[in-house]
Amino acid sequence: MRLDVSYDGTQFSGWARQPGRRTVQGLLEEALAKQPPGAAVPKSVVVAGRTDAGVHATGQVVHVDVVPLSGPAGRLAVDEHGILDLERMRHRWNRFLPGDVRVLDARVAPEGFDARFSAVRRHYRYRVSDAPWGVDPLRRFDTLAWGRPLSLTAMNQASEALLGLRDFAAFCKQREGGTTIRELQRFTWHRIDEHVVEAEVSADAFCHSMVRSLVGAMLLVGDGRRPVEWPAELLRGRVRDSAVAPAHGLTLTGVDYPPDEELAARAEQTRNMRATSEAS
Repeated sequence: MRLDVSYDGTQFSGWARQPGRRTVQGLLEEALAKQPPGAAVPKSVVVAGRTDAGVHATGQVVHVDVVPLSGPAGRLAVDEHGILDLERMRHRWNRFLPGDVRVLDARVAPEGFDARFSAVRRHYRYRVSDAPWGVDPLRRFDTLAWGRPLSLTAMNQASEALLGLRDFAAFCKQREGGTTIRELQRFTWHRIDEHVVEAEVSADAFCHSMVRSLVGAMLLVGDGRRPVEWPAELLRGRVRDSAVAPAHGLTLTGVDYPPDEELAARAEQTRNMRATSEAS
């Protein structure tokens, strides 16, 4: 099954399950497991993109394998035609989940679908208030208070220079055996009201802390403390800088997938690319 999930990351220690910590994966898997005996047996979920502690999501995608079982208890999980009643299952899961995580949609996934490896693109949003008084109290958990005027012209010029297939080692936390080569497809800034600016960032995939590092560099350009050319110079130098924006301004807004008939091929291609990069 494919599940579309939304969550407020404020009180979570990130997506990935961790012993003794409150995580989105941990709570979601607990809710999925609370099916009536004989209805279905959920296994560990696979996520499109792991998010760090404090990062939010409005368009997270996961897949989970379920095994429908026979028996009278299965009536709660199937409709009158013997097909999984996903609307009822979704309602049940959301009853068990806390208010800061919701299953928005559940459907039988097409053959070959893999939430992680079939994805062709991820989309993120980062919101910043440059008001001198900080951030609206009602948006303090998803918007960064910067406190300095930001130039959209400067930030868009600097962002555009980073687009394309490049080695983003300067903007990623290195992981042993992992590649930092990514295709940054969109990185634009716009003002959504008088005091709030928003970055829209899209790529085929992101390495660890990449979006927050990109945003952190652009904010220093936007308030005039660094020149427009500085982020591109960092990129060419491949030396990681300490400018990393806080997590709470970041939201995963969507994941793109190819047509159904191309899902399996895309997943295989991505796995092969990942295996090649880890072996090199």
